[in-house]
Amino acid sequence: MKYNQLKASDLVCVNVAVKAFAEGIQVIKNKKIMEFDENTYVKLPDVNFHDGTIKVKVLSRLLPDAPEFARGFIGIAFRINEDDTAFESFYVRPTNGRVCDPVRLHRACQYFSYPGYTFDYFRRNNILKYENAADIGLNEWIQLKAIIKGSHGTFYVNDMDNPVLDVSDMKLGDSSGNIGIFVDIGTEGYFKDIEIL
Repeated sequence: MKYNQLKASDLVCVNVAVKAFAEGIQVIKNKKIMEFDENTYVKLPDVNFHDGTIKVKVLSRLLPDAPEFARGFIGIAFRINEDDTAFESFYVRPTNGRVCDPVRLHRACQYFSYPGYTFDYFRRNNILKYENAADIGLNEWIQLKAIIKGSHGTFYVNDMDNPVLDVSDMKLGDSSGNIGIFVDIGTEGYFKDIEIL
């Protein structure tokens, strides 16, 4: 199913503000939510997703008042439960895509699972397999694709043949739920051309 003509009024906001623009939808995280990797997304109407492929084009800018650590966080939230207390996500950090710092470069893409398995949890426990590099940047359209089957998910960026992340142990297991577009601190995010196969 394609979602090319979405209106802001069609979407369900969870700790974000949305508005329409010429090509799609703008999403900005609620500034009162100061933690990372929280339930901050806009959900599609009437979707119950289990297995399949999610495609979307995203563009990320930093807000004028974005903190120094902001990275333009934007991505896909999926298998969102009914009360928004659990979901899985693949997202990108566009400011990390072309930096000289090898540590930041390796952190351009991220998998996490809300609520217990945030990027902070993985880093504190020295679990590095849920992050990777990608050639991306701010203020450019980035094609994201997630292929989900059971507890296995692969994440692709910009028509790559091989996934940037291959997660065989997604933390919510073989579940189902809604789909959304995730943003985090300091991001002015845009999305368009959502497709669910």
